[in-house]
Amino acid sequence: MISDVLAEAKEKMQKAVEVAKDDFATVRTGRANPALFQKILVEYYGTPTPLGQMASLVNQEARTLLITPFDKSALKDIEKALAGAAHLGASVGNDGNVIRATLPELTEDRRKEYVKIVRDKAEQARVAIRNIRRKAKDDLDGLKEVGEDEVARAEKELDGTTKQHVDAIDEALKRKEAELLEV
Repeated sequence: MISDVLAEAKEKMQKAVEVAKDDFATVRTGRANPALFQKILVEYYGTPTPLGQMASLVNQEARTLLITPFDKSALKDIEKALAGAAHLGASVGNDGNVIRATLPELTEDRRKEYVKIVRDKAEQARVAIRNIRRKAKDDLDGLKEVGEDEVARAEKELDGTTKQHVDAIDEALKRKEAELLEV
């Protein structure tokens, strides 16, 4: 029972770290990265659909991304969604078959703004991990048929797992900040 609670908490914490890393990838650096555009929602036949499911995204140059829709009728909708993604600041051009999204050079102020965004995402991930820890601790405290010593050992292990995952988020944050501030 204790091992089930700990395994579930560890699995959920690992997923929180992965989500944080995915979120970090959506914050751009000096290069165009298809991950920046993957989660942009496009209104497609009345349903918000992630761009990654509607088109292939390919780096054409360092700051230019080539977006080829699978359905050519969605070209205007994709272009409209990209124009609405103001946080990217991309200039969008459409030649009738593909869309070229060109990202501007990053200024120092913009880089610092991105660092704040990444720090906020990291804090959200830390909060998620602490919430997972709190729930697991409540589950451990709720176990009636195990001894207090076993629960105390399990809580220590839970704290170690929590620290390990928070450290993983901090490390990913540090790498992303360095990447963002690199000129």
